[in-house]
Amino acid sequence: MGLQAMVRWLLPREDVFYTLIERQGELLDEAARALAQLTAGAAPERVHAAVRDIEHRADAIVHEVEDRLAAVFVTPIDREDIQGLVTAIDDIVDDIDLTARTFVLYGLPRPSPPMTDMMHVLVTMTEFLRGELPALRRHEYARLLAAARVIKQHEKAGDRVFRAALGQLFHDPAIGAKELLCEKEVLEDLELAIDRCETVAERLKHLAVKHG
Repeated sequence: MGLQAMVRWLLPREDVFYTLIERQGELLDEAARALAQLTAGAAPERVHAAVRDIEHRADAIVHEVEDRLAAVFVTPIDREDIQGLVTAIDDIVDDIDLTARTFVLYGLPRPSPPMTDMMHVLVTMTEFLRGELPALRRHEYARLLAAARVIKQHEKAGDRVFRAALGQLFHDPAIGAKELLCEKEVLEDLELAIDRCETVAERLKHLAVKHG
């Protein structure tokens, strides 16, 4: 094999990693929407099964990214940035799966109004991230910086719902200890997922600053 042919063979298609990142974003949005079916009365067991399937597919993408990173010498952006971004997105999917599993574990039949509000915030954030991730492929760094600011505002909205819900739980004498524990854990799972959406946005902002 000649030198030029060897270099061409070693170089990956530049869009492969972008495609995997974007696919991970699609699965993230899919997982958030599956979880939000709880707000429409879907059975927690069915929701958990759907989210778990999505979580497995998201894990497969992480593994594929790792395998490809180990197999190539040149990547479109730094390999640690690729792995970090894909892993950060996968962490949110894991948190969504954790939330769905908690519903089943504690036998919660439906989300409370604050949980519903937080699920809607989460869907808004994941849908937005899914739409903005392709800007990385197109090197639209100003757009990524703006996206990080939008995500921050959504995170603040989710945090307000979370804190108000916790305050209500601890100040309502009609709520028993068991109910308080169950609802608090679900709210914390949702808060973690929302916070990690901001983590993904911060990684995108870092890439925008680094390459812009």
